[in-house]
Amino acid sequence: MQKHYEFDEFVELRPTAKVDKSRHGWRAKCLQRLIRLDLPVPATVALPTETVRRIAAGQMPDVAAIIECFGDEMLISVRSSPENPEWGGPGTVLNVGLNNDMHARLVETHGAEAADALYLAFVQNYAVHVARLDPDMFCAPAGPGAVQAALAMYQEEMDSEFPQNPVQQLIEVLRSMARAWEGTTARLLRQAKGAPAEATLGLVLQQMALGIGPGLSGSGTIQFVDSVTGKPLINGRFRRQSQGRASADAELYLTRDPRGPSLEDLAPEVFEQLRGYGAICRQRLREEMQVEFTLEGGRVSVIDAVRVQRSARAGVRIAVALAEDGVIPREDALLRVEPRALTELLHFQVDPRAPRDVLARGIAASPGAATGKIVFSAAAAQASAARDEPCILVRRETSPEDVRGMHAAHAVLTERGGMTSHAAVIARGLGLPCIVGCLEISISGREKRLVGPRGRVFYEGDVITVDGSNGDVLVGTAEMLSPALDDGFQTLLRWADNVRDIGIRANADTPEDARTARNFAADGIGLCRTEHMFFDEDRLTVMREMIFADASQDRRLVLERLLPMQRADFIALFDIMAGMPVCIRLFDPPLHEFLPHDRDGMRDLADALDRPLSEVTRRIEAMSEFNPMLGMRGVRLGVTIPEIYDMQARAIFEAAVEASTRGAQVVPEIMIPLVSASREVELVKSRIDAVAAAVRSETKAEFTYRLGAMMETPRAALRAGEIAEHAEFMSFGTNDLTQMTYGLSRDDAGRFMSTYVNQGVYAEDPFHILDVEGVGELLLIGAGRGRATRRDITISVCGEHGGNPESIAFCRAAGFDYVSCSPFRVPVARLAAAHFALLAPKSHG
Repeated sequence: MQKHYEFDEFVELRPTAKVDKSRHGWRAKCLQRLIRLDLPVPATVALPTETVRRIAAGQMPDVAAIIECFGDEMLISVRSSPENPEWGGPGTVLNVGLNNDMHARLVETHGAEAADALYLAFVQNYAVHVARLDPDMFCAPAGPGAVQAALAMYQEEMDSEFPQNPVQQLIEVLRSMARAWEGTTARLLRQAKGAPAEATLGLVLQQMALGIGPGLSGSGTIQFVDSVTGKPLINGRFRRQSQGRASADAELYLTRDPRGPSLEDLAPEVFEQLRGYGAICRQRLREEMQVEFTLEGGRVSVIDAVRVQRSARAGVRIAVALAEDGVIPREDALLRVEPRALTELLHFQVDPRAPRDVLARGIAASPGAATGKIVFSAAAAQASAARDEPCILVRRETSPEDVRGMHAAHAVLTERGGMTSHAAVIARGLGLPCIVGCLEISISGREKRLVGPRGRVFYEGDVITVDGSNGDVLVGTAEMLSPALDDGFQTLLRWADNVRDIGIRANADTPEDARTARNFAADGIGLCRTEHMFFDEDRLTVMREMIFADASQDRRLVLERLLPMQRADFIALFDIMAGMPVCIRLFDPPLHEFLPHDRDGMRDLADALDRPLSEVTRRIEAMSEFNPMLGMRGVRLGVTIPEIYDMQARAIFEAAVEASTRGAQVVPEIMIPLVSASREVELVKSRIDAVAAAVRSETKAEFTYRLGAMMETPRAALRAGEIAEHAEFMSFGTNDLTQMTYGLSRDDAGRFMSTYVNQGVYAEDPFHILDVEGVGELLLIGAGRGRATRRDITISVCGEHGGNPESIAFCRAAGFDYVSCSPFRVPVARLAAAHFALLAPKSHG
């Protein structure tokens, strides 16, 4: 009777053995689970991390005792078993114990060809990976005399015969693998994959199941879902007479296939056995597994089983299917899907199975992929859209004047910029694939030319593909995967909504944005930026006329022409949102953004206004500011040029009245931007209240509205208690609040931010990940002081950070009512909020 061992130095895997993932690694723990499921796993021994470390230091375990676990004719494989499979490890060594005597016995039992193939493969592997000899010397194919030639070459290089003692072979293999793990290159590689610096290695020794012999023999893998789509599908491979190294002509299909013979045809009972093993793994291990197996004379051995590699869309489908089948609870399904992975499902993606001709790489600023013709200006993008031709807007960097072109384009590519540049922020809001900071290309808008690495030149009209998910610019048209907003996606997010405890709204400036927000089940609109509505050509001229008006009455007359346009905008939003909250931010940007800055544009404006060019030029120069983002903008415009806010308030109220007659009651939320003093809110509120009273009188209709402040300055956070006296809600605009707290422009931060992060000045880019220590403290101060004044005040975040899981965790812990983010980040935010509710439930004490 064979002895069983369970020492500190090693453990023989049995159902009751004490095997721990942190000590023995993921593979050892997985194999023990397979053994507990009564799957035909060959005899296996696991070496814990302490033993492997001692081996690397030159202290060998009792190798003779280990070998005794496998009987007299030991032939084993040695595999890596780190705690996390993503960390990799030294390559597997097969057939340890194979020597001249074992080779002779294999010739008798399996034939000379099979025995020679096994022995040659082991000698070559040992020479290269254990003895560290030149790989080019040990790459000869199998054939007559190949084994003897390899043995002779080994003896010539090592001045000794190839080791014949299985104990010596195993000692050298264990020492080689243990020391390879400790090497500098291996350490850097696994740290790049997220492994801690002190990550340790376990090793698994397993009796060989040869996969070579009489009858149907071979090795293969089988899984029962598609790795890209997650749909049920049996795939994998099976190679006859092999240990995974056979030529293609030795491969069998797994399932019946008209193109050739299959395992299902030749050995239906084996095929059904493998299907049964897959079902057992799925049910008992609660996961879709890929099973590695060998077949020897019709007898199946299960060598290993690993979690099926999967794309994000496959991950969602698999998690939902497991929950719907009762294999895992819904809460587990939610936690198995990484929130950020959902972005892959929302957009077209380049098919990972298709070939890629990569032109250049930049920063993946907004996910998704699109193919189109290159255009170099917003006007060209609009013209392309009018012809119904997909286009890619290519710019050195974008500015507010390019927004119309971005709306028309299918993707954006810029030579400059970072994750928080204008192009990146707007593209994420629009759901456009975007690559920024693509320094490998050179763009000439004047010559309409893009020059890539190795002198590759492209002109306007040439076709490229932008992969905003990984930053690749591809030449020509790429094969795409469609968005995966299927039943699995909808089901997962419905489950998320059932457990999350913080609201998720969307930033939506247009009816199209609002429809996207509704499609993604946002809880309302948390930020509607009205200034984007004024960049359309027909409104821009009127807006410029208002800016040049000399008196209040003149401005009022011009704004009356904009009133019906604004009213129509808001009616469309209210109709789409059907009674859900809509928070509208009043006009915010400095007026100079609406004026031309080149000579031709000024001349056109002079013609449109029927004014001398000299006057137009002088007025534009007079309106320029040294620092416009800290100048005449936001509430400062509302106080000094109140006619703009008066018009917008009237448009909102008239739209609310009309929309309420066709559906649910509309209660608009009006937000005053860039507040820093309570008196600002008081002044604007008094005028808006007056406009509301006038509209009620004129329409004979009753309506209510909520007025709040957008908290974007440090002073607003510090004086939030006073501001709350006049505001029913406060929404922190973390984009500007971060800029003002750091004294840093997010458009310029990209020039040095990577250096600051790499040198530990900032832990993360504060424009990408909310700075919870600095900006976060201002949010906590503002929320606390606001609630001290008005207990029922609504607190939210509506900046770019609103869609980041880390920011959602902070806002939820701080007791905020909701976060608002771009429509295409709403699903990510919904799932992230569910994760935090499950992992850190709020106390109700």
